[in-house]
Amino acid sequence: MAASTPEIFGIVNITEDSFSDGGKYLDPTRALTHARGLLEAGADILDIGPASSHPDAGTVTPAQEIERLAALWPALKQLGAALSVDSFQPETQRWALQNDADWINDINGFCDASLYDELADAPARLVLMHAIQSKGIATRAPAPEGDIWTHILRFFEARLEALSKAGIARDRLVLDPGMGFFLGNDPQTSLNVLADLDRLKAAFDLPVMICVSRKSFLRALSGCSIDEAGPVSLAAELHAAQQGVDYIRTHDAKQLSQALGLYRRLDDKPA
Repeated sequence: MAASTPEIFGIVNITEDSFSDGGKYLDPTRALTHARGLLEAGADILDIGPASSHPDAGTVTPAQEIERLAALWPALKQLGAALSVDSFQPETQRWALQNDADWINDINGFCDASLYDELADAPARLVLMHAIQSKGIATRAPAPEGDIWTHILRFFEARLEALSKAGIARDRLVLDPGMGFFLGNDPQTSLNVLADLDRLKAAFDLPVMICVSRKSFLRALSGCSIDEAGPVSLAAELHAAQQGVDYIRTHDAKQLSQALGLYRRLDDKPA
């Protein structure tokens, strides 16, 4: 199967406790340098995360998220790239809308209906992520009983109906099935969902985004550390491309961009 040509979301964590890079980019100057490097490496969109969402992450208030974003936002705007804000906090999402974010990426899938009128009136595209947690960050809870795909599809059916009734245009939406602890504490659950990603687009005929980069389920299944997780992350990302995903969110934009470029050249080889 030929690989799709997904756009790349480059991850910029402006946090103290990211599982992947700690507090390396909490400083705005370092974050800006990192963002510029991601774009040069092939990222199409910068996804700015002002708070971590892994199970051991500390609490970050909306005011703290906004402070972190505001310290970096004007410089990011000057880069001329599409910008995404990765936050489930309605106050932070409202700030993102008011400051012309191109995307909002919500691990809770926009569960707060109080923001729907504002979302409907704004042009930003919205990434709805599924998670077994109804609200907040990931936990180490087991997956729900039964087929995880049943849970995923029912979640999106309900959420898409609610957003549609609120007047939020369907063509602004992108679906993310969640990965790792967002699907439960068994790594096999994430592997099973990754294996059948094409089911999501087939069910809803909407663009799909995936983020498997350096995730714990890949490290558990392969026995590697975070520092060694580049190859398994890339393998999973290329599988997602073969499944037809439209966006891949990654820490390693360069290796993914290079690999997708090679895939395209192989697909275009003379008969």
